[in-house]
Amino acid sequence: LHELEIIAAHMPEKYRPMVMLSSWCGLRFGEVTELRRKDLDLTNAVIRVRRGVVRANGERIVGTPKSEAGTRDVAIPPHLIPMLQAHRDSLSLRGRDALLFPAADGVSHIAPSTLYRVFYPAREAAGRPDLRWHDLRHTGAVLAAQTGATLAELMGRLGHSTPAAALRYQHAAQGRDAQIARRLSEIAQH
Repeated sequence: LHELEIIAAHMPEKYRPMVMLSSWCGLRFGEVTELRRKDLDLTNAVIRVRRGVVRANGERIVGTPKSEAGTRDVAIPPHLIPMLQAHRDSLSLRGRDALLFPAADGVSHIAPSTLYRVFYPAREAAGRPDLRWHDLRHTGAVLAAQTGATLAELMGRLGHSTPAAALRYQHAAQGRDAQIARRLSEIAQH
């Protein structure tokens, strides 16, 4: 979590919610960059993942998520709501179909290279030059597994269609149990 906090702190403010949604909600890059105002339900603390954007042959193609299971509603952790509300309210375009994380023109999808220009220095600041954007999603999966989420719950949250991927995160969380116990004691001593 400390590394995640450093990364978020070193990102420009307009991209911090992308980091948080990718990590705490386990969204894929193409899912988070295709999110629109209508997909963000802050009243009920839910993100509706209905589409994703991919690049193919130099074009951006918007389609359904990677698998049928990828179409899902993801509960937003309450601590993210104020940040997401401030971000949504700061956007110049107010229509329901306006992108939450547009490119500089306000209407196009953000290019991965644009995000990487700010993500790479942020991951360096966290001492993690090896981190890929997709690793934020893995962080979210392990965090969810650490809460005791069942395999079915992990599959639903992450949009997995088979148990194999979700099982990896459960095993990773179990392997970190001793570290978690130490951290809990550290919290108790503060």
